Amino acid sequence: MTLRLTSAPVSGIQKRKSVKPPPKARASPFSANARRKPNVATTGLKAVDFGLDEPLPDEGISQYISETAAVTNVEQAIRHVRTKMFDEMPERAGMNSTRIAEVLNLRRSLPPLASVAHIHTLLNAPTQVEREIVELLKSGRVRRLIIPGRGNDAAGLGDCLVLAEDWEQLVRDSPALDMEVKEKFLDILNRIGTHSALSQGIFEPDEFRALMRAGFLVSSSTLTQGSLSLTSLPNLPGAAVSSASRSRSAHSEPDRPVQSDAQARSATLFLSLPNTGTYLRLLGAGRAHLLALLRRSRCGEAPLSLLRERWDGAVETDKSFHVAKRARGEFAGILPGKTKKWKDMYGMQFRWVLEEALGAGLVEIFETGSVGPGIRCV
Repeated sequence: MTLRLTSAPVSGIQKRKSVKPPPKARASPFSANARRKPNVATTGLKAVDFGLDEPLPDEGISQYISETAAVTNVEQAIRHVRTKMFDEMPERAGMNSTRIAEVLNLRRSLPPLASVAHIHTLLNAPTQVEREIVELLKSGRVRRLIIPGRGNDAAGLGDCLVLAEDWEQLVRDSPALDMEVKEKFLDILNRIGTHSALSQGIFEPDEFRALMRAGFLVSSSTLTQGSLSLTSLPNLPGAAVSSASRSRSAHSEPDRPVQSDAQARSATLFLSLPNTGTYLRLLGAGRAHLLALLRRSRCGEAPLSLLRERWDGAVETDKSFHVAKRARGEFAGILPGKTKKWKDMYGMQFRWVLEEALGAGLVEIFETGSVGPGIRCV
């Protein structure tokens, strides 16, 4: 057997192996649809919410507010309106001490007013309520405060009620008035009965200036021109004028003539309460904000529960799942101090402003039959 030796193993020459090309990546069926983050521009929502493109089912006017209000008469309704305007300050408010003090001081400074429209919403018995208001006014237990230039209809802000005891307490606690001025002003309040206008001649110049600075009187010259007709003012009671004139003449000016009717009506003073303007501006802002939230829905209506969530904002609560999220260090909602409710409305209650808007005829409440009461812009 012959042995054949070749140089192949030692020559370093190897046979070339065929190289296969790498497999091509398969095209995804979704590659034509680029992934995008959802935003307002792409979804087309802007200020409209999901699920409210169609009107809610309407099964008639709802009596939810009057049925759930814990009041049975006008006096209870006035106290309810006074005490339920704001929510309690939350423990985790998200506000520094300066802001918290500002909120509490503003709340404390507001007058104890209750609009007549709000009271009608709570009791829902127009004839009975008006009859009871007249009786309370005649008995002196309640005073009616008319603010000219703020509207006379239900949507206006110029027709309010105040408990007589609250009004008297404000006068006695005022640091801007002397004791003599306080007693004289309270005596005149008892004499004028249900009237809300006074003659400037009843007071000495220093007295009515002090009362105006303290906020208990407003001059007709400070009101908007054209918003008031002096011919429509009620006749001033002669007993109050004559009594004040005798009191003034006994002190310093015995020979001073009594003012004529024309002079008295040309210098008219209106009853007021301190910080009434602040109260009315805050009330008007609350109504406007509620309507703006309601108009976020395409049809201008929303369930009451959803509207309440919009008013309160996406705040954290004391519910179990929010507490668990906070314990895990997860986001559970923003702090109340970052919402419009607390920044601009000082914690105004949702139900309180809803009752005001209902009484003013700006919104209406109806039964949906499925998602509870619904609220609709009028």
